[in-house]
Amino acid sequence: MFKCPSSIDQSHRPTVEHHVQEPTQSPPVQTTTPEEVGDEWVSLVEVALGAQERLLLSAALIVVLWGLRWGVLRILNRHLDDPGDLYQWRKGTGYAAGVLVLVILGAIWFEALRDLGTFLGLIGAGLAIALRDVWTNLAGWAVIVLRQPFRVGDRIQVGEHSGDVVDIGLLQFYLLEVGNWVHAEQTTGRILHLPNARVLEHSVANHTAEFPFVWHEIEVTVTFESDWRRAREILQRIVEEEAGWVVAEAEAAVKEATRRLFIRYGTLTPTVYLAANESGVQLTLRFMCPARRRRIMKQALWERILAAFEEEARIELAYPTRRVMNHSVEGKPELRPVPRDNT
Repeated sequence: MFKCPSSIDQSHRPTVEHHVQEPTQSPPVQTTTPEEVGDEWVSLVEVALGAQERLLLSAALIVVLWGLRWGVLRILNRHLDDPGDLYQWRKGTGYAAGVLVLVILGAIWFEALRDLGTFLGLIGAGLAIALRDVWTNLAGWAVIVLRQPFRVGDRIQVGEHSGDVVDIGLLQFYLLEVGNWVHAEQTTGRILHLPNARVLEHSVANHTAEFPFVWHEIEVTVTFESDWRRAREILQRIVEEEAGWVVAEAEAAVKEATRRLFIRYGTLTPTVYLAANESGVQLTLRFMCPARRRRIMKQALWERILAAFEEEARIELAYPTRRVMNHSVEGKPELRPVPRDNT
């Protein structure tokens, strides 16, 4: 039987859902009130004024400390005559003023730089790499000041350079050069500027610090025909008279140096050693002398030696020569060849 559409089961009808899209809401716009803008400007002005105050205070501090140092040095220049004392005061007051400036400036700027720790750390790492030589020289300066391998006034040798120390700075030390083209370790007049890192890279020989005496030798050669025994007696007497006075002072210096270093000498008295070379009999005078008097003592000894040998008829100085010897005539009689019998 035919059913009317109205009587169709409503459960079989498709359902249609209607979705209504809700309008999206945009984020609220943040607005700055005039009061907040004013507060930001006030804080910026306070920071600028604080930095300006710190700069002025830092400048005033530096001027005051260096002014005090200048005044102290002026007073000392009037009352001290020793250049060594004046030098020590000049260096000491300079270091003291520098340390005070760093400490006080750190206290002034610490609060301002506290928030920049990470940034300063990165900057410091970059500077450490870029200024590697500077830091190495500063480390060398610390070694010089703390360990004191040498001080101002010492005669030293660092690598191939020798001289008297005339100044020690943060990055360099200065030598009044000795030697080079001038013999017997006398000054050349040049000032050498050497980086402090040299003390970390090269050995340092100090001629005057712990033990201000050095051994020195003079070689005197006489001919084989000379009376070398007599020559040795003369040289022994001369070296004892010219260098014997050093023995007492050297023994006292050795005794003082053994308190800090293990130094042992069997004897410090002058002596003459004997040897033979291709030119004749070699007599070597060995004696101890002050490190800065080598040339003076050598000259005095040679003057005495030449004058003494001039009076000796059986002593003659030798020098490189070429000689033809007729052994059958000049040789020892026992060693001369037997003449042939031509009959």
